[in-house]
Amino acid sequence: MNIGRVVTLLGKEFSAGTRNFIFVFALVVPIVFTLVVSLLFGTLFLGTPKLGLVDQGDSALVGEAEALRGVAVRKYVSETELKDAVAEGVVEVGMLLPADFDRMVRSGQAAELTVYVFGESLLRNRAILATSIASLVRDLSGESAPVKVTTRLVGDSENVSWEQRLLPFIVLMTIMLGGVMIPATSLVEEKQKGTLRALTVSPATAPEVLTAKGLLGVIVSVVMSLVILALNRALDERILVLIVSLILGAALAAGIGVLLGAFVRDINTLFATIKGLGILLYAPALVYLFPVIPEWVGRLFPTYYAIQPVVEIAQQGAGWAEVAPELAVLAGLIAVLVAGIAVVFRRVEQFET
Repeated sequence: MNIGRVVTLLGKEFSAGTRNFIFVFALVVPIVFTLVVSLLFGTLFLGTPKLGLVDQGDSALVGEAEALRGVAVRKYVSETELKDAVAEGVVEVGMLLPADFDRMVRSGQAAELTVYVFGESLLRNRAILATSIASLVRDLSGESAPVKVTTRLVGDSENVSWEQRLLPFIVLMTIMLGGVMIPATSLVEEKQKGTLRALTVSPATAPEVLTAKGLLGVIVSVVMSLVILALNRALDERILVLIVSLILGAALAAGIGVLLGAFVRDINTLFATIKGLGILLYAPALVYLFPVIPEWVGRLFPTYYAIQPVVEIAQQGAGWAEVAPELAVLAGLIAVLVAGIAVVFRRVEQFET
């Protein structure tokens, strides 16, 4: 395989793709869907973590909290008012400071800090606020203080926001649209126009042609997935492991797309086939949409291993060690696909030439 020819073919694929409806569809639909979901269920434009405070004394922690960057602080006059604000989601975490809190912390006495948590708040915002509270208490005492934090969930503790539930579906849709649809439709259209035969009798080989088409799908999938995650404020310092996970997931999708494009004869049959495969491709997203479904059900589908590492990293703060098992399975699935594509390469060359 000649890398130079693959790069040249990739450039031609990109140029032709910008004039293709499916290519534009794969770019636009995930963004539009994300904006609609965020406006209806989420806080796309109000993503700052919100902390509520009731100070029963005159704690210096209040002023320090108001000085925090990236945290919106609201003060309340009573515990009842604070609890109501948390229950309604006005603030995601509410903290009740007892009258002698500063004195007890600085003298090393055990101090009890009551914290209310909105059950439907984003896990990411909870983590930010929890870290901020711990840092404020540590700064107040000058050392690790003997503070007992009593956390009380307000609202439905089992309820996960629809924004969190839908994010895996949107990311999986983005990966599938770019990885499956772009290579598959490109191959089928080439066969219908007769240009694929011309390519395979040129210096470019079938493996190089199919690799270029698959790479375009991978690139579009990864870039658009990162855009979607950025819009949902799901990017952090674990960007490297996230990108690796997205590349592997997009490679699985592109392999499926190449196989479909090699076997299917016309565009109508392709769309019908992809529609029929929809439950296999998107079934893992149902596990996130409806938490009552056991997780083991999602593991029965290959695309589960494309989206689960992304969910663990973006929503749960996982690192390499936590997602390694899923990535290993994903790599194995890709190896199987590559072996299958190698057979298809020979089949395409024989048929088209």
